Amino acid sequence: MTLAKLSNSFFPSMPSLFERFFDNELMDWNNSNYSSTNSTLPAVNVKENDNEYLIDVAAPGLKRDDFKVNYDNGRLTISSEKKNEVTEKDGEKLTRCEFSYQSFQRSFTISESRIEADKISANYEDGILHLVLPKREEVKPKPARQIEIM
Repeated sequence: MTLAKLSNSFFPSMPSLFERFFDNELMDWNNSNYSSTNSTLPAVNVKENDNEYLIDVAAPGLKRDDFKVNYDNGRLTISSEKKNEVTEKDGEKLTRCEFSYQSFQRSFTISESRIEADKISANYEDGILHLVLPKREEVKPKPARQIEIM
């Protein structure tokens, strides 16, 4: 049996029902991540080591002040809103203006029992937003303990 992708030669801009069924938009109804401009969401890397969780958000072209990072009841939310507005100077005539508006929101559920919520830190450098979520002492891996034999 051979699997082949169906061609939409009659209606190339209309996806087939088969393609839409497996599309993330239909499958992930409870997703709280969104972009209000139908642009792509920034890519995110989540890493973990013995002492902390590290979240890196690739968002080039933004400034530190464009971000909002909130942690509330176990939900970490990273959002951004950026407007580029062109203003006319004296003596200039605006013949074409393409406004730019970008916004997104990414949310992660992180149990309050696992992290020190009051010690979360964020830094924006070279187009990457870096977040550090320190782990609570009780969830950090403990070294092996030698048991004395009596």
